[in-house]
Amino acid sequence: MRIASWNVNSVRTRLDQVAAWLQQERPEVLCLQETKVDDPLFPHATFQELGYATAISGQKAYNGVAILSTLPLEDVQIGFAALLPGDGEAEQLDGQKRVISALVDGVRVLNLYVPNGSSLKSDKYTYKLTWLACLRRYLAVQEQQGDPLCMLGDFNIGPEARDLPDPERQTGGIMASAAERQALQAALGQRLHDVFRVFEPATGHWSWWDYRSGAWDRDKGWRIDHIYLDDPLLERATGCLIHRDTRGNAQPSDHAPVLVNLAWPAELEEGDDDDSLDPDLEM
Repeated sequence: MRIASWNVNSVRTRLDQVAAWLQQERPEVLCLQETKVDDPLFPHATFQELGYATAISGQKAYNGVAILSTLPLEDVQIGFAALLPGDGEAEQLDGQKRVISALVDGVRVLNLYVPNGSSLKSDKYTYKLTWLACLRRYLAVQEQQGDPLCMLGDFNIGPEARDLPDPERQTGGIMASAAERQALQAALGQRLHDVFRVFEPATGHWSWWDYRSGAWDRDKGWRIDHIYLDDPLLERATGCLIHRDTRGNAQPSDHAPVLVNLAWPAELEEGDDDDSLDPDLEM
């Protein structure tokens, strides 16, 4: 099963690009962030024509998350409060549509759009840290439920120096502050692993290039779009790629898709001759 994440920065603006990528790659699951559309206006029909069911949680002009799947979407859960009923802070945070999950072929796929934080002196930074603390509580409950977990999305955090283009200058600033990194690591604990780093330890691999300052032309991006797997799923991972070519599209999203391949036991026994997910190939 191939599971992908893509912050599309408006699903309606980039609908043709998303559809073309789905037709080319055919992942079983694609998680979208920043869909930026109210639920009644989400373009279900386009994805249904391509064979994808949809689960959505959106709002006008901001935020928004969705899961597209060629496999049945079961037990869809929206927001933190789905697992934290009675938690007033979780309910308040759910005013921004940033959390959705579903069971897909027995795997809990959790799609997140983590707040950016704006700047270290901003109220939005405090909001981000509060949000990450709530994520930690949410994941503790999810672990008790026992479903294998694939957590992915736009995390708006470069976890390490190798995830930044200029770590000496950028470390300590927004998306690379100690508090953000520590809050993310606290949520991950010992349970969840950054699967891209299992296959590619080197720096120079980016998933987001700011529209400003010619970041794409200078290849000065950040790696802030992540896929995290628990131990049972990590054992099944055979590759993880950033499809960077999409950033070169006309009127692109500033993010590129990230995709992981999970081989089920029969596939692991038979071996996989397909080199399309060779971890040495970044797309």
